[in-house]
Amino acid sequence: MNKAEKTKQIEHLTEQLNANDKIYLADCSTLTVEKVNAFRRMCFQKNITVTVVKNTLLKKALERANDSKLTELIPALKGETALMFTDTSNAPAKIIKDFRKNGNKPALKGAYVEQMIFIGDQQLEALASLKSKNELIADVIALLQSPIKRVIGGLEHKFKNQDAA
Repeated sequence: MNKAEKTKQIEHLTEQLNANDKIYLADCSTLTVEKVNAFRRMCFQKNITVTVVKNTLLKKALERANDSKLTELIPALKGETALMFTDTSNAPAKIIKDFRKNGNKPALKGAYVEQMIFIGDQQLEALASLKSKNELIADVIALLQSPIKRVIGGLEHKFKNQDAA
């Protein structure tokens, strides 16, 4: 890869980093080609983009990104790095967790989710338990409906008792 190609790749990575607020870094080294392809398929089904990148190029893109907080991910750039972009905060963490039931790879190197940095594989459980925007909305709606349902149930019960009398 010549200098012009590297510059173009860094610019492309920087654009991707600037366009996403849910970014995961994973280590897929030691996985067989068959397992990597299976992992990619799982990610594709959940609308997660996966790209293996050179650490040196990703480091430069992280340094050039609009959010300076992304530079906190630089220490995680060791070994092979799979870069993952998603619209759902916890989807990559859940896929990594499910995929490695029979091993320890892929390993989470780091993540940038909703302006928060997570470094290390020990953060996988916390990331997997994050609720997506749709899950949070559903929880709020359920909480709002609960008192209304009790009031309506109470009124129905009262009117049934009056009709019976």
